[in-house]
Amino acid sequence: MTRVHHGLSRYDQLVKSHIAPQDARHLPLPATFGRLLPANSLHLENLTHPQLIEIYEAIALGMGKKTDKSGEAAAGLTFFGQFVDHDITLDATSALGTRIVPATIPNVRTPSLDLDCVYGSGPEASPHLYGNSDASGYLLYGNATNEHDLARTPNGTALIGDPRNDENGIVSQIQANFIALHNILMTEVEHDADTRKEVFDCAHMGMNANDWHDHVPSEAEIFEAVRRFLRMHYQFAVWTELLPAFVQQSCLDHAMTFDDFGAGAAIMPVEFSGAAYRFGHATAQPDYAMAKDGGQISMSDILGFGLRDSSAEMRMFFDLGGTAAQKARPVGTTLGLPLTNLMFINHRVHLEEINHTLTLDQSRNLPLRNMLRDRYTYQLANGEKIRDWFKTHHHRDLPEVERHADLKKNGIVKTPLWFYCLQEAEQHGHGKLTGVGGAIVASVFARLLRLDPTTYWHASGFHPSTKFDDAGGLMAGMMAYAEAHRGNIAHAAALKAGG
Repeated sequence: MTRVHHGLSRYDQLVKSHIAPQDARHLPLPATFGRLLPANSLHLENLTHPQLIEIYEAIALGMGKKTDKSGEAAAGLTFFGQFVDHDITLDATSALGTRIVPATIPNVRTPSLDLDCVYGSGPEASPHLYGNSDASGYLLYGNATNEHDLARTPNGTALIGDPRNDENGIVSQIQANFIALHNILMTEVEHDADTRKEVFDCAHMGMNANDWHDHVPSEAEIFEAVRRFLRMHYQFAVWTELLPAFVQQSCLDHAMTFDDFGAGAAIMPVEFSGAAYRFGHATAQPDYAMAKDGGQISMSDILGFGLRDSSAEMRMFFDLGGTAAQKARPVGTTLGLPLTNLMFINHRVHLEEINHTLTLDQSRNLPLRNMLRDRYTYQLANGEKIRDWFKTHHHRDLPEVERHADLKKNGIVKTPLWFYCLQEAEQHGHGKLTGVGGAIVASVFARLLRLDPTTYWHASGFHPSTKFDDAGGLMAGMMAYAEAHRGNIAHAAALKAGG
């Protein structure tokens, strides 16, 4: 599989043909993207397309900052958010500059919080991720170069459910820690009666006992119990830690009670995947310290897609033991400067529909790419239009946003949705998504948890294991537990691959 950096969705591999007529198109796969609002076609009257792109570029360049700006959230939550994105969405077909109908885009990931980026499709369908014989049900973990790195093929490619989770050293380490947690729990369940009881009791919550025994073969019981136990803790961390760190609690509370989208709405709308949930880009710092005694490393140099000689220390990214880690930026209209110049992009992007080719500098500018994807690929409804939609259809009085000066002076009244969500957070959300952005993100996650009967939402009485108690919260506790016990995994030698 081609290695794809986060946020690019293979759109540097330009589609060579236009969208086929409706009657000539293949039927979409069951798990596809969709829309909340109809497509918002781009009509220019007093500007040319190159002029509009230059206006967006000026805004994008103004977003990049060389210095850190500390918000309230631990820095690791930016990368945990990226990990979550890779668990619920993968658009492997759309191309920047090629107009796309969302309902024809297969979502390669299952649109549920099921950790398929870790487990793939399970031992039978994804056997390359698992051990065999005595190590059956364990995930491959470690290699000859670094026992706490991901398992890899001889050429260094990570053996994981979603290759994107190896794109930088931080998200790669979070992936490795979830794999280690699974293997640690497998080991403990097999050798400790108390852990076995705790894990199985949790795994059976909200499920009919007969259903469990009818559908889970005896030889897979430990694996399935551990997988559900870890999934439920992961889901709990997403709703109670990741989202409150970046989304106003009032938005989450509303989404928990009301479904603004309705029964027939898309499970994975492009307004979420292509705009609102990309708020994470704005929380990235220009540099990070990977270890307690290490110096700051530019985000552009925290490389992935290959062997890692050392591991990122999770105490630098999560508040392990309650000790403050590095911080993410507050959600707003700034981001780490390296994201405005993605040096690994070496090809100029061509916008097919308007027959215009970006400069290489424009092609490397991630915030510009986000805005151009909005306008030329997905043709998303603008922020102002979606605000009016919430007001008209759901009687929600969301705050108005002051348009960017560069848009105002050029008479542009439509703000690209991604940037609009960031403006809302900065102007009204105290560094957290609110208004349109908060409503979209909170609603999508609430629906994922509500519509999947296996989530912790449907397991009355669920509470996280005391194994993961930590003053820094559940994610800190899980990362700490993985690091403390990863040296005690059964069959460790048999699970190493590559290096």
